[in-house]
Amino acid sequence: MRRASGTGPRRRRASNAASSWKAALCALVLLLSALVQPPGDRPRGPMPTVARTAAGVFTGSDGDGIVKLAAAEKWRGQGRLRAGHTYLPGDTWSGIEGPSRLLAPWARWRHERTDRVFVLNVPMLARNEAGLPDAEVRDLLGQGARGAFDGHFTALAERLVALRLADTNVVLGWEMNGVTYTHRCAPDPASWRAYWRRVVTAMRSVAGQHFRFDFAPNRGRDAVPWTECYPGDAFVDIVGMDSYDQPAGMSFREQVEEPYGLRAQVDFAARHGKPVSYPEWGLFRNGDDARYVRGMTAWFRRYRPVYQTLTDYCPHGVWECPDHPEAAHAYRAR
Repeated sequence: MRRASGTGPRRRRASNAASSWKAALCALVLLLSALVQPPGDRPRGPMPTVARTAAGVFTGSDGDGIVKLAAAEKWRGQGRLRAGHTYLPGDTWSGIEGPSRLLAPWARWRHERTDRVFVLNVPMLARNEAGLPDAEVRDLLGQGARGAFDGHFTALAERLVALRLADTNVVLGWEMNGVTYTHRCAPDPASWRAYWRRVVTAMRSVAGQHFRFDFAPNRGRDAVPWTECYPGDAFVDIVGMDSYDQPAGMSFREQVEEPYGLRAQVDFAARHGKPVSYPEWGLFRNGDDARYVRGMTAWFRRYRPVYQTLTDYCPHGVWECPDHPEAAHAYRAR
């Protein structure tokens, strides 16, 4: 095609400049692509940690537990116990909605000091310790995944916000990889994951909340690998683990290295960019095991969880359980 007079050289220079600009842009894109890898391909980095772990001791669910917590703090002699931990009753839906008689004393405890952390275990299903068969659990999980129980969790969130407990650490559906609770995952992991997402979405919909949701399986494989229950990074804030001194004869090193054990937990958390927690830990099948206590407390120093709470009643405890003098000494000496 014949160009118009006087336009050829200028258009050629513009075309050459555009080609150079495009080449430079392509090179920049290639460089950024090399530096910014897709999330799934990124090398594992250190997990998020906190400057100071909030330690706690579970001494009871109601107001008496708060009184005992103060006594345990004094006995411990290692500074403040900043984590207060309690459990909602899972026998009825009204219990899961958060009875004021249980939550109000903890709200007062929480507001006495700004550095305190409130941890609340929340069952996902009523009749939570009724030993329901897998078929019934599967049906209930399906109902939950379809939104049948959303209103109960919205009511709980509203109550927590009203009590100025909007920063609660919610340990939702804990030990889901086991067989103890109706809210267990194994009968239908896909529905369980969908149901967890429904609950978190319902609670986050309440104005004023800034809850942190803690995914806390039992240590080890148990009835189902806990990784099969993980509902996704957008719906989990903390990767927790309940880790008691069991089974009989298992050393702390074995508890660390077993499949789905403590090492697997911190590695999983690092891959997903989450901090860790230990909502429940304590003695169990190996008696007065000071080595276990030393192992756990060293683990906390290394990985700096958001919080850790020792279960203190027998057979787990070291303060209220006189059968464990050596473990108690190890706990106080840390």
